[in-house]
Amino acid sequence: MSLTAEDILPLVASLTPQERVRLLRLITSPPGADVAVYRSVPPTADEFSTDEDLLAWEADAWEDAG
Repeated sequence: MSLTAEDILPLVASLTPQERVRLLRLITSPPGADVAVYRSVPPTADEFSTDEDLLAWEADAWEDAG
């Protein structure tokens, strides 16, 4: 499912001014500018799947799609 501007604009409009500034900074930051953040705050153990079958999540609920 892709989002359109019509989907996103109400979400942006609901942000506080501080959140809008942060979003703008995230959007306009150069590629790779977040490397320091990832180094200072490593991912948590539950941030990534630990399934034995790495593609298992892709198969869930596909029988209902259509």
